[in-house]
Amino acid sequence: MTHILIVEDEAVIRRALRRLLEREGYSVAEAENLDGASRCCTERACDLILSDLRLPDGEGTELLERCPGTPVLIMTSYASVRSAVDAMRRGAVDYIAKPFDHDEMLLLVARTLRHRNLERENALLRSVIAQNHPADGLIGTSAPMRRVRELIERVAPTEATVLVRGESGTGKELAARAIHARSHRGDGPLIAVNCAVIPENLIESELFGHEKGAFTGAGNSREGLIEAASGGTLFLDEVGELTPAVQSRLLRVIQEGEVRRLGSASTRKVDIRLIAATHRDLEDMVRKGLFREDFYYRLKVFEIFMPPMRERREDLPELAAFLTERLCRRLNRPPLRLPEKAVEALQRHDWPGNVRELENTLERAIILTDGPEIDGTLLAPSAGPQTHGGGSNMSLDDYFRSFLLDNQASMTETELARRLGISRKALWERRQRMGIPRNRS
Repeated sequence: MTHILIVEDEAVIRRALRRLLEREGYSVAEAENLDGASRCCTERACDLILSDLRLPDGEGTELLERCPGTPVLIMTSYASVRSAVDAMRRGAVDYIAKPFDHDEMLLLVARTLRHRNLERENALLRSVIAQNHPADGLIGTSAPMRRVRELIERVAPTEATVLVRGESGTGKELAARAIHARSHRGDGPLIAVNCAVIPENLIESELFGHEKGAFTGAGNSREGLIEAASGGTLFLDEVGELTPAVQSRLLRVIQEGEVRRLGSASTRKVDIRLIAATHRDLEDMVRKGLFREDFYYRLKVFEIFMPPMRERREDLPELAAFLTERLCRRLNRPPLRLPEKAVEALQRHDWPGNVRELENTLERAIILTDGPEIDGTLLAPSAGPQTHGGGSNMSLDDYFRSFLLDNQASMTETELARRLGISRKALWERRQRMGIPRNRS
């Protein structure tokens, strides 16, 4: 039950306010001065304090220091702009003049408590996020990862556009989120857009929004994702998949700070920071005319390269332990140990799918594990090619090509991706890069 403390030296007002609040279902305590209020806060935590500004032993705003963390609503018969501003400046959540209307008081109390509950929920969500993603979301102390963190710390406080590059599954989005969190936009929105999964005929509407009647099916006006990101950060994942036409429109957004919805003759001001990511060779795409040169140089203000797993093997034990703990929570499994032999099994692979592949492999092993620790033999089947032992001298690309050609006639894309320990999106990307068409027979 919500507990409210009334601090008022006039007994008649104190009792009347108590009856009013108790009729609304609140639990209420009383105090006639600051010392009494301090004792009440010590005996039981309060959700809200309603305090007179003038008390026998001081001012009600002193409760902000005596009862830290509890919102204080100030009541006073000395209504003036100066006293209201002073109370709010010192930290009071709001201010009401006596004599007050009962409905007005109840509305103010309900609004203040609702705001407090939202703050608590927000704190809880941040705590959950912090458990699933450490402060920067990036695990590892290897030299490549230390370099990544150093670059993030340098660029985050600026407004510079950032291009995050690296293979699929290396954590490019985590880097973008770390940059956003450390910037002065950290309290603003972070809108992440995967350009590879939005159909080409919808991408402009999704990014820029549209007005009613702009095209067939546009029954209502709609805000685009760029507008939604205003005041925060827009993260364009797989930016290399955008068409030159969309690149041109985005270039104007970056340069002019304004966006025009489809079907609109006017522009709207937006305030965004752009972070883009790609695994593709943008320089080669520029040479082939597949990517606009001016847009490329506008993105390439500051680059961060995410290292693949094979270049940061020393991080694998720490990363595997972190992922195992997180996966156990997500799968409603008791905590499982990763014995040394299991870690050694993981280290025998190159992880062409990087962190995403490692996570998929661990998830499968956790599901199949019955005891208190993960058996290393459960980690081998879906972990991809071995780099130590196994008698194979094939490169990772050779292994991938051989596996696809040998199995794609008898397996679906989902089964192929699962056996390789990568996502279907990563499988598609590798097919495109290596020129291996999908078998549709």
